[in-house]
Amino acid sequence: MKLRTRLFFSFAALITVALLGLLLGLISVRQIVNAQQLVQSHHFQVIESSQQMRQSLGNQLAALLEQPYDPAALRAAQDVFERHLDHAEATFRDPYTRGRFEEIRNNYMIYSAIAVRPAAQPRSLRTENEFSLSFRAVRDALVQLQEQSLSSVREANTASHEQAVLIGSLIGLVGLAVLLIGFVTANSLARRFGQPIEALAEASDRIGRGDFDVALPLSPISELSSLSRRFGLMAESLRQFKSTDVEALAAGQRRLQAVLDSIDDGLLILDRQGRLEHINPVAQRQLGWDERNLGETLGEALQQPELDVQLQLVLHGGFLEQAPEDLSIGAQGETRLLAYSLTPVIHAQGHIVGAVMVLRDVTEQRAFERLRSEFVLRASHELRTPVTGMHMAFGLLRERLVLQPNSRELDLVGTVEEEMQRLVRLINDLLNFSRYQNGMQKLDLVPCDLPELLDQAHQRFAEQAKEQGVIIECEVQTPLPRLQLDPGQITRVLDNLLDNALRHSKAGGRIRLQARRHGERVILSVEDNGEGIAFGQQLRIFEPFVQVGRKKGGAGLGLALCKEIVQLHGGRIGVYSRPGQGTQFYFALPL
Repeated sequence: MKLRTRLFFSFAALITVALLGLLLGLISVRQIVNAQQLVQSHHFQVIESSQQMRQSLGNQLAALLEQPYDPAALRAAQDVFERHLDHAEATFRDPYTRGRFEEIRNNYMIYSAIAVRPAAQPRSLRTENEFSLSFRAVRDALVQLQEQSLSSVREANTASHEQAVLIGSLIGLVGLAVLLIGFVTANSLARRFGQPIEALAEASDRIGRGDFDVALPLSPISELSSLSRRFGLMAESLRQFKSTDVEALAAGQRRLQAVLDSIDDGLLILDRQGRLEHINPVAQRQLGWDERNLGETLGEALQQPELDVQLQLVLHGGFLEQAPEDLSIGAQGETRLLAYSLTPVIHAQGHIVGAVMVLRDVTEQRAFERLRSEFVLRASHELRTPVTGMHMAFGLLRERLVLQPNSRELDLVGTVEEEMQRLVRLINDLLNFSRYQNGMQKLDLVPCDLPELLDQAHQRFAEQAKEQGVIIECEVQTPLPRLQLDPGQITRVLDNLLDNALRHSKAGGRIRLQARRHGERVILSVEDNGEGIAFGQQLRIFEPFVQVGRKKGGAGLGLALCKEIVQLHGGRIGVYSRPGQGTQFYFALPL
């Protein structure tokens, strides 16, 4: 028989015995209560009827002894007595009670006959006479009937109590039997199940500690025996899996270590507290470190406490708003410039468990950039003078030339004028960009009203937008604080962004010029609904001499110049665009 069937029959038998005992007790108690109610109701009715007769008998005596004698009152009292007596004889059918009421009737007939005879007068109960004896016979019969009924009620209560005690004893015996059966069953179950289950629990603890060599005893119960065998098979599978898994983890760790060590850039891995956990060979060569630096913080190892501040910001979910300056590191007798980035390491559950610092040697790149900036700056200066002279000479020549309207020569002269102006603008852009990159450009900071700057930019492009069929909307969140800005430079940024938006907007398009406060910054944005920019091209759009995706024009210095101006103000600039849905350029300025 299966374990489930055994348990079912055991508990079913136990519950059946308990329910039968409880049902028997309930039925017996119910019968006792019903019988007692019937007996009490019968005797209380007898007592009530006899009491009413005694009262009527007293009224008759009062009418007989009253002076003057009132026959009408006596007759009324006798009618009441006889009515109660008739009702009692009709109601009570048991022989004893009926016999007692017949006795009362006989005595009453004698009494009533004597009471109405004139010879019986004077009537008195103080002396022994025929009237007093007949009256007492009726009264004593009524009193005896009442006493007998009260005695019967007491006897019925006593019998009910004894039966209740008996039933309670029987229910107690049934409960004791159920308790005994339950104890025996529980003891049997504990003895048969406890030992195998304790063995399984101990085996689970050993497996949790990594000990998979467990042996389980076989139980006489087939289900537990099967469970033990399966548990043993599971332990063996876990043992094999652990040995395989450890080897796979070790191989994976070695492979990951090899990948990290073969990266061309320097790599520092830091824990949640900001301490160094791993340094790849490239970083060791770049920094001149060895394994002794492990466990230190970045600020301690590089002697630059500001790095710890940046690292804690990254570890707490923040980000560096500006590209950090290069690290100047002296190693192996030379000074190297290292560009770096800090990135949080995020667990699969979403919390940050550490950070990664990537180092890139940019010494040669920075030297080339410096040479390029110097070259552009000098070339711009050198080109500006002859181009300006050519432009002025061409202007004088154009004034002296007499050309026919709509002639080919007039078109050529106009083309030369436009190209020379374009060349002058290009040289000016190169010169300005070189000044910003070389730190030669200074800001003239004054308190500025941003809504006024935006309104002026709106007015400057309103006519051009109207000609193209484009609507420019200006939205300013008020109130905005006054900022310390260089109004000429910020105006150049706004004009450049609005000019780009107009060049890439079709007729019926819409441009939104916005300004709003966000925390400790003011964000200005220019948004159009043009063709948009592909995501892969958005990363290079602020680089100099780069034109991507959208309509080309100029030398590709406009957005690079905007970036330099915004960064010089302590802010940052960015772009958000989706192809086919428009583009939004925004820049944030600190309060």
